[in-house]
Amino acid sequence: MAFWITALVAFLVVAGILLWPLLRKRQTGDTPEVHPDIQVYRDQLAEIDTDLARSVLSPEAAERTRIEVARRILEADKADKKRDRSVGKAPVAGNIVAAFLVVALGVGAFAIYRDLGANGAPDLPLAKRRAELARQQANRPTQESVEARLGDVSEIEKKADPTYRKLVENLRKAVASRPDDLRGQKLLAEHEARLGHFAAARKAQQRVVKLLGDSATAKDYTDLAELMIVAAGGYVSPKAERALGAAIDLDRSDPRARYYSGLDLAQNGRADLAYKLWSELLDEGPADAPWIKPIRSQIADVARMAGMRLPPPTPPAATSTGPGPTQDQIKAAGKMSASGRQKFIKSMVARLSNRLTSKGGSAAEWAKLINAYGVLGDSKKAGEATKLARKAYAGNDAALATINGAASRAGITD
Repeated sequence: MAFWITALVAFLVVAGILLWPLLRKRQTGDTPEVHPDIQVYRDQLAEIDTDLARSVLSPEAAERTRIEVARRILEADKADKKRDRSVGKAPVAGNIVAAFLVVALGVGAFAIYRDLGANGAPDLPLAKRRAELARQQANRPTQESVEARLGDVSEIEKKADPTYRKLVENLRKAVASRPDDLRGQKLLAEHEARLGHFAAARKAQQRVVKLLGDSATAKDYTDLAELMIVAAGGYVSPKAERALGAAIDLDRSDPRARYYSGLDLAQNGRADLAYKLWSELLDEGPADAPWIKPIRSQIADVARMAGMRLPPPTPPAATSTGPGPTQDQIKAAGKMSASGRQKFIKSMVARLSNRLTSKGGSAAEWAKLINAYGVLGDSKKAGEATKLARKAYAGNDAALATINGAASRAGITD
């Protein structure tokens, strides 16, 4: 109730500020008590007496001038009284505009609040929000509790070949008898995942990481986190979060770990950081990476959670397959002679080069350009493109790995 009272008072104050100039009645005090022209004429009468005393005017001329000035005073006084009768009345147009503003202001404010407001929501100071976020973090469900709720019954196993199922069953028994067999645990994690038993696969991969100890790689931890997340139906548990942290500590460029870290951030109130992380992954590519499609399907929701508005996507050309030649151009190239085809390819590579050097592009596009120069046997231009690409993505390990891989394939060694 206090909110609505405060809102009503604020509305009335704002409405009053806006409407006061329109509804205000003009006061007689706003105008001079004596019309300016009348005052001038009175001054002229005084000057006539002065001029008469100094013999500047004759008595007859002075009298005629007095009569003329007196006539003007009467006319000015009549006009002044007519003007005074309109004082105190607000114009009709002002009243109409005032009524319209009151209605528009009230309806507009209510419509905006209905769309964006949260009636009855308590105050949420920053300290309170931080405390609530910490409480939610501390009370997050465990990996085991979510797995128990979801179960580990797989439809995939029912469709699998009986012989394969039997082999996996034998592997389970063998690993159970030799729990410290690293190779056995790796195989078990792989084949349990293939059968859709992700909780069992997660346990086997957890054992793998434990057996490896300090030798565990970023990939080992990312594999563990991925199995945990899949086993929990997409939920990033505290255990999965720690596994992701270990993976990123070992390799900050690991794209899978960064993707799942973004998912973790989005689930825990930091959609802004998730959006930034996923945007970087989209820029780095490549377009066919397995994490690109899920990012594209979720990033708009993450942006809305972060209070951002994404620009509408640019629709691709009808015959385009991405950066490079269109399908029609590829068909046309197939009908060309060998020399004509070579010339066509060089023109396409030149256009790609011009676009990247003038406007920039993703690491995948730079890699495509370097590869193209390598295929054409132009090592000089491949080296120049490599230098430009490395400069554009300096400090971005994942992008540099894509660029350096292309440079290596093109024969660039420096």
